[in-house]
Amino acid sequence: MDAIVKMSIDLASTPTLQRYSVSGETMGTRYSAVFFAAPGLLAAATEAINASLLAAVDQVDQQMSTWKATSDLNRLNAAPTQQWLAVPRALALVLQAALDINRQSDGAFDIGVGALVNSWGFGHVKPQHIGTVKQQVAHATSETLEIDHANLQVCKLFDSRLDLSGIAKGYGVDVLAHCLDRLGIDSYLVGIDGEMRARGLKPGHEPWAVALEKPLPGTREVMGVMELCDAAIATSGDYRHFVDLAGERYAHTMHPLLGVPVRNRVAAVTVVASSCMLADAWATALLVLGEEAGVALAQRRGMDALFVLRDGAGFQQISIVSGQKCTQSAAYSD
Repeated sequence: MDAIVKMSIDLASTPTLQRYSVSGETMGTRYSAVFFAAPGLLAAATEAINASLLAAVDQVDQQMSTWKATSDLNRLNAAPTQQWLAVPRALALVLQAALDINRQSDGAFDIGVGALVNSWGFGHVKPQHIGTVKQQVAHATSETLEIDHANLQVCKLFDSRLDLSGIAKGYGVDVLAHCLDRLGIDSYLVGIDGEMRARGLKPGHEPWAVALEKPLPGTREVMGVMELCDAAIATSGDYRHFVDLAGERYAHTMHPLLGVPVRNRVAAVTVVASSCMLADAWATALLVLGEEAGVALAQRRGMDALFVLRDGAGFQQISIVSGQKCTQSAAYSD
């Protein structure tokens, strides 16, 4: 690591930069990093950078995965109530952020949906009959967990199965960003499966361009492009992971207050925020809240968000910029 740190200091003073790209597998998907550094960087140096990135996101996966039986999250899920359990600092941080957003979203974002996720076939536990169980979250997670940050321990007041799928991936992107920050790289775009975070500008003072997909199942078409500088972006939608039951499509995002998958006019919500963890969680919350309540909350909180709504055979967009609702765009066909 000392060699990498020394290399990063040398890069910071180099005026001419070259584009590099690395990637790998994590969290059941892929991570990527595009960055600008000194030209002619040795393969061993880029491999060392990628190894640091992989180790960073793998640690997040080991702590927060619902699919790994030995993860710290699943240790917490299996722990008895009314007892304190030691947890890693990162997990305590993400849990606290989840509780905060649970309160701020009036319960629309809730990590206590693990049993509901499993009952609809989206978790690691596959039910015999999908869609036959309605499991409304009995207690808001902000009321079921106590976190002792000083001693890094958590206590469950009520029995619940926690699922961090709506926030952990965003946190993983932030971890990738912090890793490159520590190496002195100040021009990059990192991401995990479409959740992205950018720092600085590309050479020529150009922002980082992130493509937004049309919310269409089974295809990959660009709907538009959003430019980023020192910001993160995340999208939640119903068009990638879903089940079909009796001709009806049910998405993987759960409505914690109703105990069923989300079904409304919103096909996708994209949020831009200071961190990808926040963007990830808020995109989920706004998708759950829907067209009216979601837009209203984004306005009250001064957020930057894009709602894509179904409209007959096409879609409409509602943009929220710094809390201001922009003119709803004309529909475009799918």
